[in-house]
Amino acid sequence: MKITRIACYNMLGLALLLSWWLPHFPLWSTLDDDIFWFFNQTLSIADHPLWTTLVAVLNNRDFDIVSFLALAAVFAWAMRQDTRPERLKRWGAIGVSMLVTAGLVSLLVNKLVTYGHPSPTLTHNGVHLLSQEVSFATKDRSGNSFPGDHGLMLMIFTAFMWHFAGRRVGLVSAVLAVALSAPRIIGGGHWFSDVYMGALAIALLLLPWVLCTSLANRMAAWLQRVLERFASRLDH
Repeated sequence: MKITRIACYNMLGLALLLSWWLPHFPLWSTLDDDIFWFFNQTLSIADHPLWTTLVAVLNNRDFDIVSFLALAAVFAWAMRQDTRPERLKRWGAIGVSMLVTAGLVSLLVNKLVTYGHPSPTLTHNGVHLLSQEVSFATKDRSGNSFPGDHGLMLMIFTAFMWHFAGRRVGLVSAVLAVALSAPRIIGGGHWFSDVYMGALAIALLLLPWVLCTSLANRMAAWLQRVLERFASRLDH
């Protein structure tokens, strides 16, 4: 039953939040520190020039264009696998539905999530800062890195691909989401828990109410009808 699936996803989200909130359960703080220091000690242009430069490039604003193109390629792949005669309008509607959902989720997070914390590079002393290791602009810090907004958007994309395109496209999207969110963690702009506790918990709490109900399908179907009417008017 759909309500059972929603309840299971929501319980997983709540379990993640509870595992982070419990004061005497240091799982996330230990993971955060260990993962941050493991990577940060390698970010030295003197000791690891190629690796440090690569991480800095991956955290450059312009790399977001590459990330977008990678997501667009997966989206195009999903569309090509669709054999429906109106697949262009259908996937256009799915894309708009996904953007609307992402916007509403972002709005809810901004309004309801009052907790925040600085990135590890602003929390710890004696750290390697990418911006001081390379000569070009790169993101290595944030005054409020919680939750991982970049990771959350990638999770929304993955969830929509899994729902509308199937498991194979969904799995590729999930791998891509992990790969594209990793540079923020490796570079120290986000804690590990910002993405894999904060963003993931939000996704598990909110997205099932869109994708495990008829809401996403109805929204996409309505938008497809709007696109079809618009296209017919252009033809006339």
